[in-house]
Amino acid sequence: MIVYRELSSLSRDLEVSVKTLYSLSNSINRHYHTVHIPKKDGGVRTLRVPDPLLKHVQRRIVQVLLAQSEISPYATAYHYGASIKKNAAVHTGNEKVLRLDIRQFFDHILFSQVKEKVFDSERYSEPIRVLLTILCFDGETLPQGAPTSPWISNIILKDFDDAVSAFCRSKGIHYSRYCDDMTFSGEFDEKALSEFVSDQLKKEGFFLNQKKSRLMKASQRQYTCGLVVNEKVSVPSAARRKIRQEMYMIQKYGLSSHLEAVHFEGSQEEYLNSLLGRVNFVLSIEKREEFLEYRKALLGMIRRNTDRHA
Repeated sequence: MIVYRELSSLSRDLEVSVKTLYSLSNSINRHYHTVHIPKKDGGVRTLRVPDPLLKHVQRRIVQVLLAQSEISPYATAYHYGASIKKNAAVHTGNEKVLRLDIRQFFDHILFSQVKEKVFDSERYSEPIRVLLTILCFDGETLPQGAPTSPWISNIILKDFDDAVSAFCRSKGIHYSRYCDDMTFSGEFDEKALSEFVSDQLKKEGFFLNQKKSRLMKASQRQYTCGLVVNEKVSVPSAARRKIRQEMYMIQKYGLSSHLEAVHFEGSQEEYLNSLLGRVNFVLSIEKREEFLEYRKALLGMIRRNTDRHA
């Protein structure tokens, strides 16, 4: 384990000058801007996104420091090799699937928690602990748009994951956590399980979002993180059907006519890249010949669109 007692050592390993680190820490709020992202339920997710310089420093903190920290194997998001498919695969073919959500997850992660659990005194001198924590915060808030925040959240919740996974193993329950979305599957008393999870969360300063709790039995569609898990991991049929409809309209009436009909306000390039992203998502979960053809067609459209505007 590398120990950092002198700022010069940290600066060398991050490949960022001491002057830059201090400059950023002394004016951290000025290096963020606000971005509003529409949510599926009609609401808006507000992100605080770092500027290029701060983002570069935060990425170096991830690569050099945070990626070396121990996290739970039950945390299936925000680390190398993680994916929502791996998260979902744990829960296929079970009688019950219970989804629980942590309320205002990032907002409840405190400056003091990060300083104590992420940049601990065994590895860092006190001035470096304070400096690194400042570089990962936006004032007193852990910003959702910063590359360090997801990694920090996994480290903060390691004790929670360890306690919950031990309880679940003793009861024959499958458990995984994808950021603030926890999934449990098997045969269990959902009330007792929810109460145990709630108690463990409170120990860490977090609370369940009761409005988002969802129990799904085998006779229903069971899903987690947007993926169906009844028999195998798959993309919901509605999402696949929407892509088919869009591809049909494009191929039958042309891209321009389709975008006019659906009142798309962005550019053709933006729409094609968005549609390609959804096709690639389906293919990352399950290889389907028709979606391989869609990807080929979309790549051709993007290439021709780019050549026309070159």
